[in-house]
Order: sequence, then C-alpha cells, then structure tokens
Amino acid sequence: MNYTVNASIVFADLPLLDRAAAVARHGFTRAEFWWPFDSPTPPQEEVDAFVASLRDAGVQLTGLNFYAGDMPAGERGVLSHPSRTAEFRANVDLVAEIARATGCRHFNALHGNRLYDLTAEEQRTTALTNLRHAADLLAPLDGTVVLEPVSGVPAYPLRTAKDALAVVDAVGRENVRLLADFYHLAVNGDDVPAVIEAHAADFGHVQIADAPGRHEPGTGGLPLLDWVARSRELGYSGDVALEYVSSHEDPFAWLPRSERA
Repeated sequence: MNYTVNASIVFADLPLLDRAAAVARHGFTRAEFWWPFDSPTPPQEEVDAFVASLRDAGVQLTGLNFYAGDMPAGERGVLSHPSRTAEFRANVDLVAEIARATGCRHFNALHGNRLYDLTAEEQRTTALTNLRHAADLLAPLDGTVVLEPVSGVPAYPLRTAKDALAVVDAVGRENVRLLADFYHLAVNGDDVPAVIEAHAADFGHVQIADAPGRHEPGTGGLPLLDWVARSRELGYSGDVALEYVSSHEDPFAWLPRSERA
C-alpha cells in the first residue's frame, strides 16, 4: 500500500528528533513531516540533527512541508504573502538542501490565508510566482510541489479540489500537483468520490484521516480505504499518508504490522 506516517501529527507528543525512531518502532519505513523548525532558515546544526535522526532510524523522508508561518497562531503558509516572498524563497533553498540529503521528493506548499488589505488577485499572482520558483528549483531533484485544500481555517482560500486545481493549472508546471487530503475535502463538503473519479491519476499525494474527529480510519464515517482503493484503480501510485490524531494508545492498531512497511 505504500503507507507513510505523518510524524508531525501522529507523534506530536514526542521531541522532533525522536519521531523517526517512533515511526520505525511501529513497523514503518517511510515518514513525512510538516516543517519541523520554528524558523524558515534554522541553524545548520538543527537541520543536520533532523536528517541524522531519519538516517539513524532507517526511515525514508517521503514528504516535507515548506515553512508555513506560525501555525499554532493560525497561519497556514506564506506562499501568497508578498511581504514574505524572500522568506519563502530562502526556505525553498533549504528544502532543496534537505531533499538532496534525504531523497525526499514531495513538498507541500500551504497557500497562506487571505490578507484583506490586499486583493485576491495580488495574492494569487504572488502564489503563482512563488510556486513556479519552487517547482523550477526542485525539478532537477525530481521534486513535486503539492497544493492542499485545508479545513478549519476560514481565511484559508483553498477549500475544495476545484479551488486548488485552479491554482495548479495556472502555475503551468508538470511538477505542481493536487494534494488530495480526503479528510479536509470531506469536512469542507467536497464530493470526494467525484474528485477521485476525475483526478486520481493526477494526484500528487494522498493523505487520510477519518471524520468526524480527524482520527485513524474506522473511527468515523468516511470510507477511506475504499477511496484509496479506487484511487489506485484509476492510476494513483504514490504514497498514502497517515495524517491523524490517534484516539488509541496504539495509533496503528487498525493496520496489521505486515501491511506497514
């Protein structure tokens, strides 16, 4: 199935440098992370320690978010914020460095919330310019930039697959794709089966969590494994990320160990 664990949310209670080892202890060999540092350009020793934690655990980094601002305070990316373009681009350089060190190939660019002192068109232009910059820089590394609809933040403008695909199409780069997070799409009221039927072959990445609750599969009402199977039938061949808050002492009790690696 090619599962990868989002260690930033599943193991949020652990220190950063212990998370890859926890992924390995639970029988997985692949992990993704939200941007793991407070700064878009942390000290080199922090980056080296993060990369070493993956190597020492024998865990492949499959996905990494670009710096997304102060997420606990409600920020969801800086991609579309003109005053933060230099900050974003400095972060892209560091993301490329991490990609070269780890072999990571998928990178999530959160769009950024609406800034109501700017027009939507100003933000869109900034987002497109920065997406092209990131895509072009990462293309020689076989990198794919993914764009994600998000729930729970009213100021975040990409709520449906259609919203995100309008940006993806406007970028005009083959290595910019939709991140289909079935949880976010479902709770935002999108027609997930229709999105799968129309776009599964072109998904850049898939993430899953059940709803309500954003917990592991089987705790809510979403047919997540059916949606994943249909996506596979229609041509999606990438990883499926387990991006949820566990409701159980064992966050992977629902998944036999033989199916995790």
